[in-house]
Amino acid sequence: MGTRFDPGTRRVLRGFVAAGALAAGACAAPSRSGSQPEEGFEFRSALEPQRPVVATGRLEVIEFFWYGCPHCNAMEPPLARWRARQPPDVVFRKVHAALAPRWSTHQRLFFALRQLGADEALDARVFRAIHVDGLPIDTRDAAADLVAAAGLSRPAFLSAWVSPATDAAIRDADALGQALGISGVPSLAVQGRWVTTPTMAGSYAEALAVVDVLLERERVATRGGTGAATR
Repeated sequence: MGTRFDPGTRRVLRGFVAAGALAAGACAAPSRSGSQPEEGFEFRSALEPQRPVVATGRLEVIEFFWYGCPHCNAMEPPLARWRARQPPDVVFRKVHAALAPRWSTHQRLFFALRQLGADEALDARVFRAIHVDGLPIDTRDAAADLVAAAGLSRPAFLSAWVSPATDAAIRDADALGQALGISGVPSLAVQGRWVTTPTMAGSYAEALAVVDVLLERERVATRGGTGAATR
């Protein structure tokens, strides 16, 4: 998950940022409350903002993850609790990243399961197989064995594994991650504009709290522009 800055270190870094801005002749904005997340510290803007794939009035949150990542596995319980308390205007989806070649088998497993409509149902089983049972699931046959043991059709899974739809989903996932500047997992993207991570925020729970703040900012911006978001 990377280095975590404690609050004292973060305050010092903010001071350096403010001093640098003043030295450059920039107009410093009033400081926010220490309890509020700040851009450049607890979250950042997307490298290339993307249009959310949700209906008008809805808000999109994406988790970029890797089945083999222990931090992604550890984030599953707090993420499930966070999802359970979201209002109807929040649309959540997962995107399996492939930031290294060895992630690609897991990425294809995820999107093949999505083609079968079984990704959410089997997510926990895949994480458990890798992180509890010690099964790497690093080949197509190992993935097919896992899926068949869960009661899904092995032939249907193998067909989905090589389907054009799965190939397209992988290309779209890779392009989206590159556009947003995703360089590690787990990462959370809000409305195609903002990105936070447990490393930036300080913990899994704090990253989700940052997401809540960003969602509310998007709601306020929507109410001030095209009308209130659906609640």
